[in-house]
Amino acid sequence: MTQAVMLQGTASDAGKSMLAAGLCRIFYQDGLRTAPFKSQNMALNSGITPDGKEMERAQIFQAEAAGITPDVRMNPVLLKPTSDHKAQVVLMGKVATNMDAVSYHDYRPRLRE
Repeated sequence: MTQAVMLQGTASDAGKSMLAAGLCRIFYQDGLRTAPFKSQNMALNSGITPDGKEMERAQIFQAEAAGITPDVRMNPVLLKPTSDHKAQVVLMGKVATNMDAVSYHDYRPRLRE
């Protein structure tokens, strides 16, 4: 049976990503298969996967801690702020568009398609 662990925090920069990386490493060292996942992330800290796609650095670090290759499916939506109310929307590792917060809120339901 597949089991899941969810980490939650009350604020940004609370240490959830580092804790997730630590757990990924512990599970990997214990012989368990694990993979990080964060469906949507807002950050400027992106990196490039081995296949040339863009995703948040924390999920890349977590994947490496788990002993697996980073894959954009681990972080399918990356929002990179460009101003106080706008962000570049990166979907599945590729820049899709730039949007303000209201437009993104209206657009978000279509991401499930």
